[in-house]
Amino acid sequence: MHGSVVVLQKIKKSLEALKAFTSLEELIVDNNLLGNDLQLPRLQHLHTLTLNKNLITDIEILLDHISEMTPSLEYLSLLGNEACPNELVSQDKDEDDYQRYRYFVLHKLPNLKFLDARKVTRKELEESKTRGAFMKVVKPKDDKVRLNYSFGLKDNQTVLMMCPTLFYK
Repeated sequence: MHGSVVVLQKIKKSLEALKAFTSLEELIVDNNLLGNDLQLPRLQHLHTLTLNKNLITDIEILLDHISEMTPSLEYLSLLGNEACPNELVSQDKDEDDYQRYRYFVLHKLPNLKFLDARKVTRKELEESKTRGAFMKVVKPKDDKVRLNYSFGLKDNQTVLMMCPTLFYK
């Protein structure tokens, strides 16, 4: 098949059956149950991939896999996944979180022209080259962990110690 578009529904894990579509250019797998264990076959000609509203939580695993399997990718959309910190989906996310996410994705996939619903800018590409590797948003695995800063005395002055201490509830 040449120049084909495939839309799949009710997929849980593997897209390995797509290896028969050697010239596949666009793949839409929105609203499925795809998670971090997503397995794509090598799709040399794929330029558009949308994985909106799935169960993807670990962006780094996904991006490493996509980078390896889809070398021609130019458009990627991950909206509606936990791995995409969009303020429309999660109230505890803001535009800064989303911008850091964009820098990290562009660091891993520098050939993208569009990410989610926005065109990639030259400034974003430049930032992603210098800072993108450090933009991965990480959270503690246990939400019962909180940060507590210690105070100490030095020369009759109160000093905030720069080393945080973790305390468990």
